[in-house]
Amino acid sequence: MLEDRTVYLNGEFVAWNSAKVHIMCHSFGRGSAIFEVLSLHETPAGPAVFRLDDHLHRLYRTAALLDMDLPAEKKMLQEAVLETVRRNGTRKGFLKIICFYPQISFEIVPPQRKLDISIFVVDPAEDLGGLEFPLEKGTTACLSRWRKLDPETVPVEAKAAANYLNGMVARMEGKKLGFDLALMLDTQGFIAEGGTESVFLVKDGLLMTPSLGTVLQSISRASLLEVARATGIPTLEARLKPELLSEVDEIFFSCTPAKTLPVRKMGDRIFEQVPGPVCGKLIQLMNDILAGRDERFSHWLFPTKGQ
Repeated sequence: MLEDRTVYLNGEFVAWNSAKVHIMCHSFGRGSAIFEVLSLHETPAGPAVFRLDDHLHRLYRTAALLDMDLPAEKKMLQEAVLETVRRNGTRKGFLKIICFYPQISFEIVPPQRKLDISIFVVDPAEDLGGLEFPLEKGTTACLSRWRKLDPETVPVEAKAAANYLNGMVARMEGKKLGFDLALMLDTQGFIAEGGTESVFLVKDGLLMTPSLGTVLQSISRASLLEVARATGIPTLEARLKPELLSEVDEIFFSCTPAKTLPVRKMGDRIFEQVPGPVCGKLIQLMNDILAGRDERFSHWLFPTKGQ
């Protein structure tokens, strides 16, 4: 149960129900909180956090983009993440690092540069009633009328709470239309990403994904591209036209909870084989990596045991 969890908060560990902030704080009222979501996996070496160093690098990058100050060194924050897992006895699930301004403020500009830091860990099966992603049967998606935030309006690579209103309205539109997810185009009309997911297309064995610039620098996206290249799957990062959605052989999404999530229906189009050959291969490869069975990518796993 969530109430039994322990939370890291500014150098201390507190009970779940003690991790609170005032409703009138700046990060609640202005969406100025920044965050990272990380996955935790069972391995022969014990529970391990996936690509912890890369997630922390992106967190500090977000803070720099928004002129924020994280009052902790990366090494200290890395140990705080691992200790949070150990104190909760969690063996698999997800962590969320949330950095925020706790001060009450009516102004749009934050009251200071320094952030508070919190770390949460949950096991979806125990705490949340399971995952929302239908990993076994695949998912459905539609093309949203909402466009991805333009990089000339806000830094789209920043994982800031306010940026996710964009994905929220797209996902809500998809739900109203009877789909699980929604895919957005960028403001130039090219394929961008889902509400919280990167998208991949496969045509004649070629794995394609939108190039960086108008999409989040997703760690799951980067992982799949690296794994594909290491195993001989040709890849292409480019500006992709939406017409491809009706031409490709496979479509799948990727995010922290579901590293590879095949699409069985995109709009009116139904895919007979789910997952397709390329997606299926990547699912197996990622499962092996996350379980600690692939030595080529063992450096992506940060064990919590014995630290």
